[in-house]
Amino acid sequence: MKRQITVEELLRDREETLGLENLTLEADLGRPITHPDPASPGLALAGFTERVVAGRVQVFGETEMAYLDSLEAGVVEERLRHLFHHDVPVVFVTKELEVNSQFLKTAKEYQIPVFRTTMGTGVFFQRLNPYLEAALAPTVSLHGSLADVYGVGLLFVGESGIGKSECVLDLVERGHRLVADDLVFATRRGHDIIIGHGHEVQRHHMEIRGVGIIDVRALFGIRATRQQKRIEVVVQLETWDDTQEYVRTGLERESTEILGVTLPKITVPLNPGKNITVISEVVAMNHLLKYIGIDPALEFDQKLRETMRPVRKYLEQDYE
Repeated sequence: MKRQITVEELLRDREETLGLENLTLEADLGRPITHPDPASPGLALAGFTERVVAGRVQVFGETEMAYLDSLEAGVVEERLRHLFHHDVPVVFVTKELEVNSQFLKTAKEYQIPVFRTTMGTGVFFQRLNPYLEAALAPTVSLHGSLADVYGVGLLFVGESGIGKSECVLDLVERGHRLVADDLVFATRRGHDIIIGHGHEVQRHHMEIRGVGIIDVRALFGIRATRQQKRIEVVVQLETWDDTQEYVRTGLERESTEILGVTLPKITVPLNPGKNITVISEVVAMNHLLKYIGIDPALEFDQKLRETMRPVRKYLEQDYE
């Protein structure tokens, strides 16, 4: 889902980090920020405002302020009105540059907060952009359990009561790490990265049926948990079905989508006696092998075909 934050939230989270000074105390701090990339007004100050995106913060650096100083007061007011008309949530002025009264007056008319920082423009962009990208990234909640197994993020999904939490608990006991149990928030970063984390209140707690709520960090130590992890493989747990055909060689690849990102999916049928914990470790290690270019299923298939080539050639020449 599309997210938004308010200027007040940004100020609360990054006022000290960005060294912000509020020059318009009466302005509306409840204005929504909906775009993750801060922008410089650029051509908008020259009158071309067709490409100005609503909900996107504007950063005025030395070049923009010098350009405004070169214009007559009436022209400056007109250009700023054209820009501020596009629902600009907040304006930042870098390098602790002087902001004249006309600039502040026009901003106040549109209830747009103006913040000044001592940072240079380039550094300010570097500090602000990651925050906005994380705060406004598309997010969805998933029913499952997320664990870090050998550095690979495995998201266990399946019907309620199938054993997702028990599997992850066993992995933790073997030295792996819990990220989130039962409720996983997945956030897309960039084009192809999905980051999973738990609810702030729930965090490192798990519900084990028959036992109740347990504190994994208290039981197994601080190294048994982590705050977030990239989701790299989805492990679907389901009850064994004799009528269902399951992957045998690994040449057939399953996949699933989370927030538009395609992820590999492994379906593991469960029956009595199956060691799902060891299988999960193998899934993680196999993923690491594929990541460095080693695909055991494909290599075995190629070797088998090479072995069969002389036999096939012989049979093709047998005309009896």
